[in-house]
Amino acid sequence: MKHQKIIIIGAGIAGLAAAIRLQSRGHEVLVYEANSYPGGKLTETSAQGYRFDMGPSLFTLPHLVEELFECANKPVSSYFSYKKKEVICNYFFEDGTTFSAPSDLEEFTKKASETFDVSQKTMEDYLQASQKKYESTASIFLEKSLHKLGTYFSKDMVKALLSIPHLNINTSLSKHNENVFEDSRLVQFYNRFATYNGSSPYQTPGIMSMIPHLEQSLGTYFPKGGMHQITESLFQLAKDLGVSFVFNTKVEEIETEGQRVLGIKTHEESVSADIVISNSDVVPSYRKLLKKHKAPEKTLKQERSSSALIFYWGIKKQFPQLDLHNIFFSKDYKVEFDAIFKQKTISKDPTVYVNISSKEEASDAPEGCENWFTMINVPGNTGQNWDDLIEKTRENILQKLSKLLGENIAELITYESVLDPRGIEQKTQSHQGSLYGAASNSKFAAFLRHPNFSSSISNLYFCGGSVHPGGGIPLCLLSGKIVAEMINKNQ
Repeated sequence: MKHQKIIIIGAGIAGLAAAIRLQSRGHEVLVYEANSYPGGKLTETSAQGYRFDMGPSLFTLPHLVEELFECANKPVSSYFSYKKKEVICNYFFEDGTTFSAPSDLEEFTKKASETFDVSQKTMEDYLQASQKKYESTASIFLEKSLHKLGTYFSKDMVKALLSIPHLNINTSLSKHNENVFEDSRLVQFYNRFATYNGSSPYQTPGIMSMIPHLEQSLGTYFPKGGMHQITESLFQLAKDLGVSFVFNTKVEEIETEGQRVLGIKTHEESVSADIVISNSDVVPSYRKLLKKHKAPEKTLKQERSSSALIFYWGIKKQFPQLDLHNIFFSKDYKVEFDAIFKQKTISKDPTVYVNISSKEEASDAPEGCENWFTMINVPGNTGQNWDDLIEKTRENILQKLSKLLGENIAELITYESVLDPRGIEQKTQSHQGSLYGAASNSKFAAFLRHPNFSSSISNLYFCGGSVHPGGGIPLCLLSGKIVAEMINKNQ
């Protein structure tokens, strides 16, 4: 195999994964990052004795991280460790219902049957169907390029095609859940999985009911040291392999000659390369880095996924009824998602997610305190009056949490910082601050995402949450894998 000089633009999780795989195969990999740190959205901040993971807070499919150490022939235990959570998440409903979801499948279905108006068998059947959907489609839709002809001539594709009648692609996730469950609380419970790819349960197809399988059957985990340790471990691994990093350096252009990549240009220099991989959002990749080339306008103008409004709160009290993951549901989910995707605003009663890493790492907060990563789903940045929205939403969130927890939360806040779609867009170059690139509010969404390669410029590739297979830690890791395997196969 011919060894190549490869430049990766962006040190996000997908970029790190691609760098590790390619350097392990003998290529010379150089990573340029505009920020002073690696990880993209998966980073951290600390203040006044509190440490916060700033971005993704749910860890599933840990084998995708371990694979990278296997590729590098390095012991994962020297870099990274994690444990499985016994409680997946605590849920709070507006009617006073609370539900602590156990990770054990039998215990979960039994407890759900006792809490909600549903039989244990109905719960078991739903999760079995979720597993079948995942197993019959993951190898095609998540692990391979949907934009290469060879993908469609495989046993896996035949398996996926035979499963189509059972995938619920012609109905929305919400309608599918309504057909299964009579209890509106359970419908809302399973509708929330649409948020795992930044979509609306009233628009995204029913095939997304496979997502609960990742959480319930395959487990949720907590990395020792917090989510940011995923970034730190992969960054250290990449450096140990010989990957070179250039931080605080913004790439201004992907240089080409005709329809072939030459390298990249920064403010200070041009750097040649045989191959360039953009781990930047696909929209600014074209708008800023490839101005000389025709952009795939139809792809770039797709509806974007939701963004996030996050309050990082230092709380001077501990709440035994809370765990690492906690969800406080809105009263009317439909109103909430209509506000996000149709009205491009925030409803007065948003669903609130509170992540408290100090439940697992006591050192993440001062003694007797907790670090609350308090997040809601919001629309992307399209010019809203965010300062006004944030002020009103903060009051609504505090009112909601105070009511459901029986405490005046505002009086307990000793530290606060805020991240909104503007900040996400600025820090990560994610177009409109979207968390997952394009939304999945269509049954064709998987096919409409930008491919992991350029069809018009040779030796130009793309990885990360804005391209196939999508956003979130597992899919970004798979994105890096798909790109690395394409490059190795083409050499």
